[in-house]
Amino acid sequence: MAEKRDRAVGVGLIGFGTIGTGTAKVLTRSADIITRRLGFPLRLVRIADVETERDRGVDLSGIHFDTDAEGLIAAPEVDIVVELIGGYDVARRLTLEAIAAGKHVVTANKALLAAHGAEILGAAAKQGVEVGFEAAVAGGIPVLRALREGLAANQIRSVFGILNGTTNYILSEMERTEEAFEVVLKRAQELGYAEADPTFDVEGIDAAHKLALLASMAFGCQLDFRQIPTEGIRGLLPLDLEMAESFGYRIKLLGTAKAHPGDAVEVHVCPTMIPRASLLAKVDGAMNAVTIHGDAVGPTFYYGAGAGEMPTASAVVGDLMEIAREIVRGVSGRVAPLSYPVSELESKPLVPLSELRARCYLRFAAVDRPGVLSHLAGALGENGIGIESLIQRRVGSAGKSVPVIILTHPALEGSVRKALRQIDALPDVTAPTQLIRIDEEM
Repeated sequence: MAEKRDRAVGVGLIGFGTIGTGTAKVLTRSADIITRRLGFPLRLVRIADVETERDRGVDLSGIHFDTDAEGLIAAPEVDIVVELIGGYDVARRLTLEAIAAGKHVVTANKALLAAHGAEILGAAAKQGVEVGFEAAVAGGIPVLRALREGLAANQIRSVFGILNGTTNYILSEMERTEEAFEVVLKRAQELGYAEADPTFDVEGIDAAHKLALLASMAFGCQLDFRQIPTEGIRGLLPLDLEMAESFGYRIKLLGTAKAHPGDAVEVHVCPTMIPRASLLAKVDGAMNAVTIHGDAVGPTFYYGAGAGEMPTASAVVGDLMEIAREIVRGVSGRVAPLSYPVSELESKPLVPLSELRARCYLRFAAVDRPGVLSHLAGALGENGIGIESLIQRRVGSAGKSVPVIILTHPALEGSVRKALRQIDALPDVTAPTQLIRIDEEM
């Protein structure tokens, strides 16, 4: 039987930065439509943030605003705590405090969940409260809800995702303008697409955080993002994007999770060449997209803004509304947060990258002199790697370093890496070789 309430469901917001501001805007400006859809009010009653003087452009009339996060958690009028401060340690402590106090929690903090998700969700299950985190992956795209509910009857075969808008913008602009990575990164920072310290984005760490959650939900596995092999885009050149186009591909920083026989899971984040005709290849700018293939439904595609104040706030408030319904109904735990109950999550074997077989794009930097190409081809051949195509781009005069492009036939990555270690040690090779996997499965 639903709980009879004589007041609105109260929301307490910890963290009043960009996403917190967007959440406050949605809750206050859309209060009427939210009330109509719920059948009762959902009200922002408290905010806690270390910065209380700055004007965020939000009407805070009737909202208690101070620096006291612990006081917010303890306040009886707060039914749901929203954690939007980011990071690990403080966010973890406050989230666990809220759960221990019997408060439901909504967060957009993918890093927190990727590192401490098992602890947090386990504590919530014991306490009988909900943890909503739709905004943690792909911003305003409701892909987690699709996995958790819409595709719940499917055995998931694969998940592919463009999960970081910053890197997708950089790759799109490098392809369009033929400008170097550093030039485009600086422009992304000026436009607000990239942080002053872009490491988490350009090194693939942010995408790995999100992929850990997607893979856990897709396959029911216990997965820490630090287990995910991760490569970024910093070493890519405009030449790589140009060559990809000439071969019929585009390069995307792709998060990949696939089911393998024997309950094993393949999971990695890396620059990947994908066919130009695929839907993921058409995703440009700072947008995100995810494809999920289920055994019953087949391939499905989810596209939209993966970050930003209002798209992410949309997902936060969507979680708030769902939890508010459960509060009023007097129920909780209607759907397990990770699609599987915590007790059903299993440690599954991860397929080593060395055992994956794929075609590869290789860009060598080699001195332009007789015999060098035969040395490259010889090292590949010694390791059982066939050459599908070889192109030497002449730049400058003989004796100078030039790019050499090779497309391989399908080969074990372990064999390719062994060959590259031999090649990179050759005196005529002047820089580490760039390897980009080719995935035709899109």
